[in-house]
Amino acid sequence: VQLVESGGGSVQAGGSVRLSCAASGDIDMVLCMGWFRQAPGTEREGVAAIEDDGRTNYADSAKGRFTISQDKVKNTLYLQMNGLKPEDTARYYCAATEAYGGSWQERLGDLGFWGQGTQVTVS
Repeated sequence: VQLVESGGGSVQAGGSVRLSCAASGDIDMVLCMGWFRQAPGTEREGVAAIEDDGRTNYADSAKGRFTISQDKVKNTLYLQMNGLKPEDTARYYCAATEAYGGSWQERLGDLGFWGQGTQVTVS
């Protein structure tokens, strides 16, 4: 599975950004996709995930502001981020996993395929 993120950039606080992740390869077995982020000097954080049946999960920091969605026809994952704050500044990574069992953070973070990331800077 290959994942390519796009849509990052610089935005003012309170603004919005939509990230995209194009998936290719052997994606028929993917059960869950999601977004992580990591800022310099911090630990990687799971932001949101969407299961194959459409169920979504969000980190507390993302609830009410971010929305994860997917277009299965286009094989693309999205993360709509509204009300951005400076603390949202990070490199955002798309992840996909064929694993089941355990938390979405574990399945994606430890057992998933990853993209190269896209930078989001909020000032």
